Order: sequence, then structure tokens, then C-alpha cells
Amino acid sequence: MSSSHIPLSSTDLPTPEYHCTDCNFRSSYSSPSPQSSRRLWPNLICDKSREVKSIAYGGDYNPDQWPEESWDEDIRLMVKAGINTVAVGVFSWGRIQPAEDEWDLDWLDTVIDKLGSAGISVDLGTATASAPLWLYEKYPQILPVQKDGIVVGPGSRQSWRPESMIYRKFALELCRRLAERYGDNPTVTAWHVGNEYGWNNRLDYSDDALRGFRLWCREKYGSVSRLNEAWGTAVWSQQVANFDQILLPYHMGDDSMVNPAQELDFQRYSSDALLAFYRAERNCITEICPEKPCTTNFMISTDQCAMNYARWSKEVDFVSNDHYFFPGPDHVDELLCSDSLVRSLSDGGPWYLMEHSPSAVQWRGENARKQGQQLTRDALAHIAMGADAINFFQFRQSQSGAEAFHSGMVPHAGENSSVFRQICDLGKVLECLSAADLTDTRLVSSPVAIIFDADSEWASHLNTLPSRRLSHWKDVLAWHQAFADRGINADIITFSSDLHPYKILVLPTVLALSDQDSERIKAFAQEGGTVIINHATGLFNRNMQVGLGGYPSSLRDLVGVRVEEFNISDSLPGGRHSVVKLASAYTMESSYWQSIIAGPEDLDSSIEVLARYSGSEADYWGLSGLPAITRKPYGRGCAYYLGCDLGRQALSLFLLREINEGFLNPAGFLEKNDRDEVEELAADYGQAQTHDSEESAGFVHLVRRGSRKTFHFYFNRGRRSVQLNLPAGTILACDKATAISIQEHSSPEQSAVLGPNGFVVLLNS
Repeated sequence: MSSSHIPLSSTDLPTPEYHCTDCNFRSSYSSPSPQSSRRLWPNLICDKSREVKSIAYGGDYNPDQWPEESWDEDIRLMVKAGINTVAVGVFSWGRIQPAEDEWDLDWLDTVIDKLGSAGISVDLGTATASAPLWLYEKYPQILPVQKDGIVVGPGSRQSWRPESMIYRKFALELCRRLAERYGDNPTVTAWHVGNEYGWNNRLDYSDDALRGFRLWCREKYGSVSRLNEAWGTAVWSQQVANFDQILLPYHMGDDSMVNPAQELDFQRYSSDALLAFYRAERNCITEICPEKPCTTNFMISTDQCAMNYARWSKEVDFVSNDHYFFPGPDHVDELLCSDSLVRSLSDGGPWYLMEHSPSAVQWRGENARKQGQQLTRDALAHIAMGADAINFFQFRQSQSGAEAFHSGMVPHAGENSSVFRQICDLGKVLECLSAADLTDTRLVSSPVAIIFDADSEWASHLNTLPSRRLSHWKDVLAWHQAFADRGINADIITFSSDLHPYKILVLPTVLALSDQDSERIKAFAQEGGTVIINHATGLFNRNMQVGLGGYPSSLRDLVGVRVEEFNISDSLPGGRHSVVKLASAYTMESSYWQSIIAGPEDLDSSIEVLARYSGSEADYWGLSGLPAITRKPYGRGCAYYLGCDLGRQALSLFLLREINEGFLNPAGFLEKNDRDEVEELAADYGQAQTHDSEESAGFVHLVRRGSRKTFHFYFNRGRRSVQLNLPAGTILACDKATAISIQEHSSPEQSAVLGPNGFVVLLNS
């Protein structure tokens, strides 16, 4: 393998040794594939003789890691726990194909037959996530390359190039054999294509990737002149004369800065390259058995953005996600925020929790276990947020290997353990919910939408911005928590979502906005919606080109202010930052970014200044008295501009003020005479007393509603007990402490005290 980063032209690159349908990369700027936006849900074999559909319950099962003598015992434990589906074969390529010309599927036949006989469905993996060592040994050119030119070694997961024709040839042959053998097997109810695409090969800097990136740029831009204009290559003499001069954003020295537009395009390309690989696997399977759904597990949580999942979600038959909990005080809030985006990508329909952990993971620096009834609480929180499937990684905890200390449904301690007892208890709860026809309901949408944008998340981590403390995801989570503090569960959506159902639209650090994005946002306000943008929204377009005339560029006429520059506070000893206070109805503080609005004395009379910079630090930085937060009417709606960074607590206080003033109360957007709808909305979005108190709502109230039934879910968000009133109905599930509380406070309007990790699920018809 060549170690050179800079082939002179595409003719110097090796010609692909294999050709297959969909092997040559086509970006998702092309027309969507014929199968895009198809929605199918696995039909569990346990539902053949029942009128209601079951919640899918199970986890990854890796029988090839255990002696065959243990398989019957595994299935006995599955039945005891109420498991009705398992993912099999996800990492089994080495067992299925131990050599290039040798195949062994007899063991898989046995496993699938045993599971089917027990009424347990199989989500069959394509096994392509990790290749066997013989493949790497014979074809080392399939290994990806790091930014610094070092070739990634084999032995872990996803150690392959998305653009490798060699790897794709072997992977598709594996998919074809599995589909031909198991496509008609009734126990196999879905296909688990790949696994966590991009986990270890998210960015590849190989010659194959270089070729793919050049093709992607050619397709996107069409001409070199358009690419030069989009990338701003006049800066630092980066003009390219032809597409063969395009380079990857390699390591260019410790102090170097890559062209940000080129870097962002490479992020997009890398997501699209892996999507092309997924499509190739999926198409190989569906050509043989088109009636069974295909999915792959996304990795959506508020600390990562592996792919542009708004694109990916159109290519899976049902959206599935892997979510691993954040230990600490944000545990529940982070889960709900991540799930809200997953639900949006599933178009409000059911989605599949493919993986989460029964207890501790093994890949953090410190791996906390789940406490109390967090195992059940987390599973029910996912259900409340629209999941109709609860699956764990993995069924039996590994005895060896890299994941030996990743918890399993059956832990090292075995059947007689707290974790497995909780797994069995959860199975009973999920069966109770299934019998009550929960899968015929959907989560009630919020009147509030918060935009998540993959481009902006990737851009916020580039090293050419005014501050490296910017984080799009972090600000999305802070806004979601702030609304939760006020008793509102906001939806997280993308720009591909329909904006019409919403009354309030929040854009937190949405750095990159196209002209089309900006026009949609302004139309939303023009038609009566409320738009909230913050200090770093709209700094540039999708090519990372800054709009001239002042910030926030294309949204200046919406918010009515023009920002000349930013005050980025410097660091103090001990890593602290200077804090600039805001003079407003409540005490709020900004820690690192203050926008300086031009000509504050000349603001239009329609603009109301809600907060100004004040205090000694504001004096020091020359900010005293300058506007920090403004509100402006726009059409039949209005727009807020928050010109400084505000943490979750400050945002919560900001919302409290505006709710109390009547500007942001969701019920206030409804017609005054529509009392029933107002009361229904209030019931859906929690207790009114959280709106007029500085104390944050200590619990979250979520509602799943169907044509005949309504399910209410209540979860304690923190470490303190909270008291709440429950509507009339049947309590289907609650933690033990809450059960005692309900018995002690029984009344026509049920009352409960939710302790830490407490939850209640209530049904009213």
C-alpha cells in the first residue's frame, strides 16, 4: 500500500478490481434510491395468534461466543424473561466464513430453529461489521487510513474502507448467501444490516477515499469553477484547476488550519460513502427477499454525530438507534433529548431501540452501573418517547474479549442476580403494556421544535471559529432541558421536517443556514410562529461563507438587529472564564460570548430590549448597557435574538419570564374560545405550576395517545422526590417506592411522590 497522501492524478490510483451493482459511489445529492422512505415493521412470530402487537423485547445474542451445550439454557432464560426477539450474527463473519473458500452455516441453522421453536424472532445480522483476519491478511488494502497517514490495523471492529471494492465484493457475497438461505425462514423477521456504521471508520484518508471524494465533488459541483467559489479557494492559493487536484483534509502540521468548507464537505462525503455501502448491502438482500424490513442501528446521542441521519433515515425500513446512558444528573434529560431526534427521524412513527445497556458499559474512563430501578425506568422512558422495541446489548455478558465488562441481560453472576431479575420484571411490564395495546398509540407532538442540524454540529468542532467552546449539540440539549424545566417536552427536528405543526421554533447554534433554510424560518414567523435564535446561529451559509453586512447574515431582517463583532471573553486562572451579567427580570449570566449589536440607540421602535449587559465585567469589556436579548414582531409572529451564550439555568429563567408574560405559553397560541384543546394541551404538557415558579419542574410528563386509549408516563428528572397529581385511570407500572406512596395518598385524584429514579405509567381509556 502506498504511503503517499498526494497521487498526481486519478490515473495514478489503482483501478477497482471488482465491479458490482451500486459499488461505484453515488452521493445522496443524486435522486433517492427506489427503496427510500419505505416503512415496514418486523412482524414478530409471537404475534401470529394475538390481536394486539407486542413490544419487541430482547437484545444481541452471540451464540457463536459460547459452547453449543449452553444454547438451550440461553433460550430457557429468554423465555423466562419474556424475550420475543434477538439480533443474531452481527459479528459472526469469522464463524460463518472461516476461510475464503469455506462456509459454515449449519450452526446458524440450529440456533435459528431453536429460537423459532421457542417463539422468538430473529433480527438477522449481515455480519459485515467486522471482517475475519484471513480477509485482512490476503487483502491489506481494505484497511482504512488515518488523517496522519497511518494505516489502521485489523483486530477491532469496522476496520475497513467504505470505498474498497474488494471489501464490498466479499461483504455482498456474504449478504447474498444469508439472504438466499434465510430469506424465506419465518423466524427471521428483519435484517440487521451492518452495525453502527462509522464506529471505527467514520473518516478514511486512503487512496480509495480520495477517489471517492473527487467523484462526490464532481457530482455535487459539476464544474471546478463552482467548487472554487464554494470553497473560497482564493484564500491561501488553494485554487484547483481540475477535479484530480482535489485533496483530502490530511494532517498538514500541528498548527495548520484546513479550509473549513473542504473539511465540512469531507464530513458530508464520509457520511454518504458509508450510506452507499449500507445501500449496497440492503439492495443485495431485498433483491432476494423484498418483503422483510431492513434497518441498521444509528448512534444518536447528544455527544456525537456520526452520520447525517436525516439522510440515512430515508433509507431504512424502520429507524433504530443505540443509546447508552449518561451517568449523573442529566441522565433522564439526555435520554429524552436524544430520543426526540430519533422519533423525528421516524416521522413520528414507532422506532426501534436496538441497543442500550442493562447496567455499566466498559468503554468510558469510569463506568458507572445503573442504580435502583434505572434499568426499568430507562426502558420505559424510551417507550414513552415512541419506541416500540426495547433491546439490550447484549443477552449474555461476554466472558472474554474487549466487551467482557460490558453488562449483559444475563450477567457474569448468572440467573440468580439483581440484573436478570430486573430483566424479567421489565419483560412483565412490557407484556402488560402490549396487552393494553400500547403499540397502537403515538407520542403526542409538542408545540415547540428545536432544530438539530448535522452540518452545524460538524462545523462547530472546526478550529477556525471565534470560539472552540461552541457546540451545537450541547446547546440543543440545554434548550431541551430548559423547556423541560418549564414543563414542556420539546421536539427535536431537522430541516427536513415539516414546520407547520409547531408554534415555537428554536435554532441553537445552527451555524450553517442556506438561503432556503432562512426563507423557511422567516415564513414560519410571518405566518404566526415564534422564532428564537442564539448568538451563533446563521454565521455562514452551507459553504461556510459569511454573509456580509453584519451578523446574523440572512436572518438580520427577521431579528431586526445587526451584530458588528463578538466579544469572546478570555480565560482566567484555573480555567475559569469571566462572567458577564445580564440586567433583566431574572439574574442571568454569559460566560464566553457576547454579541455587540451595532447602533443600539437606533434600533427600530418595534424592537423590545429584554436584557442588557451589566456589572463590572461588562464595564471592563465595554459592554455595559448594550442589548443582549431582543424581541421583534415579524408578520403575525415574532423573533427573539439571544446575543450571548446562556446555560441551561439562564435559558430556563428566560423561558419563565416569557411564559409569565404570555409570549411563549404554548396554550396561549390556541384560540381563546377553544377551551377543550387548551385543557387537553395542558394535560399533555404537565403541571401549570411549573410555569410561574423559578423552581424547575422535577418530573417530566409524556403522553402516548391512540384512537381508543391514552397512556401517561411520569418520570422523576433528578435526585429529589417530587409530588404530583395523577389523572384518573389504571396504573400499569411504577417503581416500588411510588407504589407505596400511591397507596398512602389514595384519593379520587390520585397523588404520588416520585422518588429518585421514580416512574409511573397510567392508562385511561
